[in-house]
Amino acid sequence: MEKEIQKVKSVKGCLRVPSDKSISHRSIILTSMANGISSVKNFLRAGDTLTTLNVYRKLGIKITEDKEVIKVHGNGVNGFSEPEDILDMGNSGTTTRLTLGILSGQRFFSALTGDESLRKRPMKRVALPLKQMNAKIDGRENGGLLPLCVRGSDLKGINFFNEKASAQVKSALLIAGLIAEGETKVIEPYKSRDHTEKMLKAMGANIQIDEQNEYTVCIRKTDKLFPIEIDVPADPSSAAFFAAAAVILPDSELVLKDVLINPTRDGFFRKIKQMGAYIEYTNKRKINEEPVADIIIRYSPELKAVQVSKEEIPSMVDEIPILAVVATQAEGDTVITGASELRVKESDRIKAVVENLRNVGVEVEELQDGMVIRGKSKIKGGYVDSFKDHRIAMAFSILGLVSEKGIKIKDADCAYISYPEFFEHLQSVVIK
Repeated sequence: MEKEIQKVKSVKGCLRVPSDKSISHRSIILTSMANGISSVKNFLRAGDTLTTLNVYRKLGIKITEDKEVIKVHGNGVNGFSEPEDILDMGNSGTTTRLTLGILSGQRFFSALTGDESLRKRPMKRVALPLKQMNAKIDGRENGGLLPLCVRGSDLKGINFFNEKASAQVKSALLIAGLIAEGETKVIEPYKSRDHTEKMLKAMGANIQIDEQNEYTVCIRKTDKLFPIEIDVPADPSSAAFFAAAAVILPDSELVLKDVLINPTRDGFFRKIKQMGAYIEYTNKRKINEEPVADIIIRYSPELKAVQVSKEEIPSMVDEIPILAVVATQAEGDTVITGASELRVKESDRIKAVVENLRNVGVEVEELQDGMVIRGKSKIKGGYVDSFKDHRIAMAFSILGLVSEKGIKIKDADCAYISYPEFFEHLQSVVIK
């Protein structure tokens, strides 16, 4: 589906963007390992997370829905059933990588595949350390690409240095560590998103966290996890698109409700504040040990360019495309480095952002691990390709709001992957 976004005057209003994708995935995956029934409120119903629901049902987990609450009937850490068919992971890297951690320690055979995009994404980063734990994983490129097959085996704990600070790799190993003999230790140069360890701790896992020097998580074999109640807050990655719109459109003000502000996830908001954006966290509170706030954002006419370094990337990795959009309206050159991880997302996001910015009249330089965006740019408008990547489609929709002639987006309907109501929500806040 092609979508055209025209210039508007401003955005105003109050929104509760969809629930957090990362926590929604984990609310099904981790509670399926509990002994008993967990309840999940405000679960994100989008392409990727519905894939997780479907996959875990195929692994023998009873999942029921009652008045907007999902009940996950956990069967214990070893309580999964051999699937009758190949597990289709759709477009979801999170579902795939975390599930590999579970399947590696189950006493059965399973096979996994995904859509065209997911079949190109690297799985070796998870498969290799799992193989060190004695997992039996095989597939294309020696277990580096989907389709993959897993023959469950007896796992043993390892020490692993998570060099890329990938939360998906860490989570897969911690999940496998629940089933493995001995201790599994994951060390990170800087802390990646920590929802898995928070949730496992709440469920009674034998887990210790040390943040003294490098971030270290240790987990030991855990025979029993307790069921929990989860209320999923709003997704900061989805909120970022609307925050960007309010910051760059004159006379705008938005209130974004119930947004997760976990420090491993709110890097985008901290970075645009550094640029000079008006951002205010109000009504701060905790939901299931996760910090949450309502965020007030206003038009900020004097934005200044910033630098984004490798250490900052994990806390805003999904928001780099929309940060690049804000950077087009900031004075000076914004330099983003250390973001090579973006090359292996749903699309090559560095290439996608650079090509599309050029298409609409922005001067931008592509780096191997990032980009340099020259502000302050007049956005002429034109035609962009989403590369079927939801975050590219949504980022350029926001840029369309300040374009002179509008921006036409190819395959814009891929926004469904994380934000099915994106275009309806956008229409609800724009003032034409």
